[in-house]
Amino acid sequence: FVGFISFILFFVVRMNVQSKYDHDLVTDSYYEEELKYQNDIDKQRNAQKLVQNITSKQTAAGVEITFPETFTVEDIKGKVFLYRPSNKQLDFEIPISTSDTYLLVPEQRLLDGRWNIKIFWKHKNMDYLFKKELIY
Repeated sequence: FVGFISFILFFVVRMNVQSKYDHDLVTDSYYEEELKYQNDIDKQRNAQKLVQNITSKQTAAGVEITFPETFTVEDIKGKVFLYRPSNKQLDFEIPISTSDTYLLVPEQRLLDGRWNIKIFWKHKNMDYLFKKELIY
């Protein structure tokens, strides 16, 4: 009986000490993000009402994000946030500054695996949100 308890305690301690078993929350400020969630839903609804929404595709150079052609590129402001669920040290953010209808996320920044992409953008005082999971 003592051997069994020792065996279980050994694995509990091992799981808590070794870094390969670390599991992070999606975000450090989980509760603050929950309060902003309705705002994100409204932004997504605005984007869904568009005749043409943002599209993304993988190319040899990286991920190409194309904005609606009906919008003036100079009026598009915002940021692209790429979240890596398996490692928060790989997360990064790119401000939207483009002179064409597309923005390129360079291939050097993207490791193979799953990424969640969130694009927060604004055009003429209307907020939009685009979310997508991609496997690179």
